[in-house]
Amino acid sequence: MPKRLVLLAAILPLGLSAAQAQLLPQVPVVGALPRIEGLADSALRLPATAIDRLDDVRRATIDRLVRDHPREIARDPDGFAARAGEIVVDAPSDAWLAAAQAKGYRLLERGDILGVGFARLAVPANRSLKAAIGDLRQLGDAEVSADQLHFASGIAPVAAAAAARGAGPLVGVIDGGVAGAALSSGFAEGAPRANDHATAVASLIAGSGSVRGALPGARIASADVYGADPAGGNATAIAKALGWMVAQRVAVVTISLVGPANPLLGRVVAAAQARGLMIVAAVGNDGPAAPPSYPASYPGVIAVTGVDARNRVLIEAGRARHLDYAAPGADLRAAATGGRSMTVRGTSFAAPLVAATIARVYPALDPTAMPAALARVDAGAVDLGARGPDARYGRGLVCGTCRTPPAK
Repeated sequence: MPKRLVLLAAILPLGLSAAQAQLLPQVPVVGALPRIEGLADSALRLPATAIDRLDDVRRATIDRLVRDHPREIARDPDGFAARAGEIVVDAPSDAWLAAAQAKGYRLLERGDILGVGFARLAVPANRSLKAAIGDLRQLGDAEVSADQLHFASGIAPVAAAAAARGAGPLVGVIDGGVAGAALSSGFAEGAPRANDHATAVASLIAGSGSVRGALPGARIASADVYGADPAGGNATAIAKALGWMVAQRVAVVTISLVGPANPLLGRVVAAAQARGLMIVAAVGNDGPAAPPSYPASYPGVIAVTGVDARNRVLIEAGRARHLDYAAPGADLRAAATGGRSMTVRGTSFAAPLVAATIARVYPALDPTAMPAALARVDAGAVDLGARGPDARYGRGLVCGTCRTPPAK
């Protein structure tokens, strides 16, 4: 089944018409994103019942992905999608690894990311992820988890043009590959390769063609965590991408991907922040009833929601354990091929606008300068909703004038 039909197949059993299903925000799929043609945000009007069922749609979509890729994708004990047949262990000792190997677990990789040790283990063929995690947790002294997948959080153009090149600060994009990025690296099989969603995100930072970027002249550092891997976007890949960003001296990175909490990724996020990396993340589009999204929910990550042209929070916006800012996430354009542009929608496209705004005042890694930089962003944020910080808009609307309106 073509990937762009996965969402429709997941929604239709819930009692929505095909027309309504086509207008629902994307529940992202693994690897290359679905191509959604002719979407006009002005026509996007979701019934309340559809919003209530977004979490059901998310679950149904994961079911289909597991069925379509049983060798690559499985459910973890909490029902999230993860790499099949693999376990991630946070900072295991030699003795712990020896005990695991004595139980039949094969060491696939052992490494270090920003001082955070980890190992990947292959699960014996006769064990499920749930059983394997239970086995290894009995060994104690190490954090054991599945390698959960993270999915993009927005409807992307059909295809995207190369991001504008400049001499400004580096801004990182952890996603698929970005066409025309100043720096690129891959953290999945077949990576780096250009991905429509990621390149659209980058165009909102640096600009491309008729799309005005929030930070013209910015250079894009692209970390592709998808490539051609059906189980791309996993926590280990994102952790490695963060390590690469720090090594490249990138000061601000945007992540328009969502997934569950992961111990290894959480520790690497903290290690990157300690070195001065400002991490911006979208809250996702799975609706307010979905579990809190990560990496937006990790402490210190700048969590971003999206608003439409009337500054209303997107009704499909997900949630995080905290919220920092809102930014345009609908009624805006991103770059497309052949000099064209297309309308996009989702919190995916709000996050890069916030990242670009931060990069304008925080162009280089410096942990001591992070609070002052955010204070400057706060000073320019427009207070919406309840007076002061609130759960709908965070500390205010950022980059509200950055939107390139849809073509008439």
